[in-house]
Amino acid sequence: MAEDALNWGVEGLLASIDACPTPFHVVERAAAALTAAGFTQMDEVTVWPDASGSRFVCRDGSLIAWRHRTCEEGFRIIGAHTDSPNLRITPQPDTGQVGFRQLGVEVYGGVLLNSWLDRDLGVAGRVATSSGTRLFRIDEAVLRVPQLAIHLDREVNQKGLLLNPQTHLTPVWGLGLRSPGEFPDVVAEAAGLGSDEVLAWDAMLHDLTPSTVGGLDGEFIFAPRIDNQVSCWAGLQALLDSPAGAVPSAVLCLFDHEEVGSVSAQGATSPLLTTVLERIAGSRDALHPALARSLCLSADGAHATHPNYPERHEPDHHIAIGAGPVIKRNANLRYATDAVGEAAFAAACEKAGVSHQVYAHRSDMPCGSTIGPLAAANTGVTTVDAGVAQLSMHSAREMCGTQDPLDFAQALGAFLSAAT
Repeated sequence: MAEDALNWGVEGLLASIDACPTPFHVVERAAAALTAAGFTQMDEVTVWPDASGSRFVCRDGSLIAWRHRTCEEGFRIIGAHTDSPNLRITPQPDTGQVGFRQLGVEVYGGVLLNSWLDRDLGVAGRVATSSGTRLFRIDEAVLRVPQLAIHLDREVNQKGLLLNPQTHLTPVWGLGLRSPGEFPDVVAEAAGLGSDEVLAWDAMLHDLTPSTVGGLDGEFIFAPRIDNQVSCWAGLQALLDSPAGAVPSAVLCLFDHEEVGSVSAQGATSPLLTTVLERIAGSRDALHPALARSLCLSADGAHATHPNYPERHEPDHHIAIGAGPVIKRNANLRYATDAVGEAAFAAACEKAGVSHQVYAHRSDMPCGSTIGPLAAANTGVTTVDAGVAQLSMHSAREMCGTQDPLDFAQALGAFLSAAT
């Protein structure tokens, strides 16, 4: 796993996405890559007499890694998120009717519900035992959410598909009578545990179609979880490529729970980042001036202009796949970027030899957001929001350009190495 996680290029990106059906797998894989590159894992429950050098810390589905020598030039921080919208298994999932065995699910985040219909689905996540947690994944087509036949919904193509998340998204996974304890038994086996050892779980569905390069000339990537595993991968590559004695100190933050607002013990609104930065700095007195000299880049997917819906986009800010990283701006601070942040990342793109674009949202439509404004508010650090242009955002299967993730990683590397 460690060697695979270090692979540079599109093949390495696709392998990373396919290996990480959940935020917990993203963190596990990133930790393996960091360890293979000589980083040392720190334990949050112990005292850190010295946090200099190349180190990282994990908290559930979140990870912070850094290369630190001195606080004199502050920090260069890259933030991204490990989670993606999906369907998650309920605490008492075993259900069914009219002869089908089914699993109860709950919608996580802003899911495009129709994109989960008629797909071969596996299940993955972590189980909790009395002695800790263990990851599991079932990469077999054990689940499917069947769509209603057009013969029973004749007007669906004229009036549109309306899905009730409570009643229409319950996947089937067998026939016959439901067996008590069926789901816990299945995940216990997948995790290599006894049925009586599983006390609880965080489990979610994932599409089994492999990530691939597509398009007539191979110009596209078709994959699940592009939002936001592309940013996690690019940020990790940038940190791994940064010099061991980086000045300013290079920091990578991969947060869970962005898709549901980041309000958690390990989300971007938590004190996780500021606490770790204070421990890196050695004291609060050292931290505050370092933050004042720091810059942060919030890395998340950007909307490419859709060829079938160009009217849904700001007409003077068309964003193209294949045209480089996208800097995102919003006057109402749904994105944190200001002129200073935009200039800093534009300079990093120029240093890396890649072009960049600037996104603005239509004024007559509500704008989405990301961790940028949250990180800026928590730390007081100038923050810029940027990312890779994509289509089908929040679908079970998304698309972006083949070259754009590589260019983004190069630009992030230049961002980390530039002095404030």
